[in-house]
Amino acid sequence: MLSFKEKSAILDTFTQLQKKPISLKRVNYHFPESAFEKKIVVKHLHPNGNGYVYVGRLEDAYTSQADDKGYLSIRDFSEAALKEVVSKTITSLSPNASQDTTSTKEAVTFTSSTGEKLRLIFEHDLWNVYADDVLEMAFETREEAMEYLEEQ
Repeated sequence: MLSFKEKSAILDTFTQLQKKPISLKRVNYHFPESAFEKKIVVKHLHPNGNGYVYVGRLEDAYTSQADDKGYLSIRDFSEAALKEVVSKTITSLSPNASQDTTSTKEAVTFTSSTGEKLRLIFEHDLWNVYADDVLEMAFETREEAMEYLEEQ
């Protein structure tokens, strides 16, 4: 396991991030250029070596191991693994990133029984259903949004 100092040194190499001390000698790393409300890339990096990286807009094994807010523990990450996940997270939050970064988060269009077109889009950590360009409903999970669309 990498130490707090080693992880800090790795994270400090990402010039896009701003290091911000918080309570209990922990630090957060913010990405101020984020195109999304989510600005904290690494939170609660603790002197014991643990911390959390935001993976909520990523796919693969990252999200399957993340908590319900999209954060993944980096306690046992190697240098290469830490660099990779932080780099991917920065890319996923960048203004030039596509709106959807995973195949399960791509915009999907549905047609209701009355012929109305509804679009499901993942944005700002919510699953939004649009009728034309008007927001009709917002859901915390894709499953809830899909249930709603199936009812429509």
